[in-house]
Amino acid sequence: MAHDALFQPLDIGGVHVPHRILMAPLTRSRAKQPGDVPWELNATYYAQRASAGLIVAEATSISRHAKGYAFIPGVFTDEQEAGWKAVVDAVHAEGGRILLQLFHCGRISHTELLDGDAPVAPSALKAASQTYISAESGMVDVSEPRALETDEIAGVVDEYRQAAARAKAAGFDGVEIHGANGYLLDQFTRDGTNQRTDAYGGSLENRLRLPLEVARAVSEVFGADRVGYRISPTGDFNDMKDSNPIETFAALAAGLSGLGLAYIHVVEGFAGSPRDEDIAASVRAAFDGVYVANGGYTGETGAERIASGKADAIAYGTLFISNPDLPHRLQHEATLADADPKTFYGGGPEGYTDYPALDTAEA
Repeated sequence: MAHDALFQPLDIGGVHVPHRILMAPLTRSRAKQPGDVPWELNATYYAQRASAGLIVAEATSISRHAKGYAFIPGVFTDEQEAGWKAVVDAVHAEGGRILLQLFHCGRISHTELLDGDAPVAPSALKAASQTYISAESGMVDVSEPRALETDEIAGVVDEYRQAAARAKAAGFDGVEIHGANGYLLDQFTRDGTNQRTDAYGGSLENRLRLPLEVARAVSEVFGADRVGYRISPTGDFNDMKDSNPIETFAALAAGLSGLGLAYIHVVEGFAGSPRDEDIAASVRAAFDGVYVANGGYTGETGAERIASGKADAIAYGTLFISNPDLPHRLQHEATLADADPKTFYGGGPEGYTDYPALDTAEA
């Protein structure tokens, strides 16, 4: 069997997976409008990819104020919950397992997406970044954010709690908290974006307060053994920086480990970029649960990473877009199809549900 290390079973907290090829969360901007509701097209897409050891569904807004991009799904209305239930049922019918990624964009948003309101952030610092607000306008600069008041933060935690409850009602096997890529929880974590002077800013302990409160609240809904957390300690996407990422993210990993979370999902680097092995090693050492590595892995390099003990599972993103049967292809060293970047975001079935699986005789 090719890439044998990838094809060993694993318990990711309370979820047993038959192999270690996971599907990373992928924003595809195809939620039905109006209402940001998952629908039949999304159900087909995820069901096609049910052979993943575990699917982490795309970043999903936890509230109206959490939205940062057009056409992304939410999980804060009855219609959205029902739409996600149809997706989950389709994946389960194919024998798959699926988590929902809970998401608050924070300052990476625009007033046009928020009914005229300003985006919220730990501090009123505008990002040198853009977001997608409509098919007509395309990418535009993000809006100036306002700093969350201290007495508003408990409400944000409760939005995560309520979103987790809706995900559980929809039948998801668990959830992943999005703490990466420059969105709200990442903004609170890093000192380059958090300049608060209250209990949620300043010291490292204070900067980690909101991420850990959210993780605790979500764990109270699902059980910590069905909750993961995603980080991107070396990433500068969305104008992010931190003065001491090893200290910051090792401390976050230790805090999450103390809560008993099932896994930590680490964006170690993007395709073609070097990995910071010191940061990856420090996070792995600080976290007692499953370590999921992400960032431009192939079948060969993913298997090597697991065999070396540096990761327990590998999350693949782009490869799952154009190879719905990716585990089968990697197992049999079959040809991998290339994805068309022009169809990554928005649109309909083209570049979404029209990539075929291989006939088993082709492997």
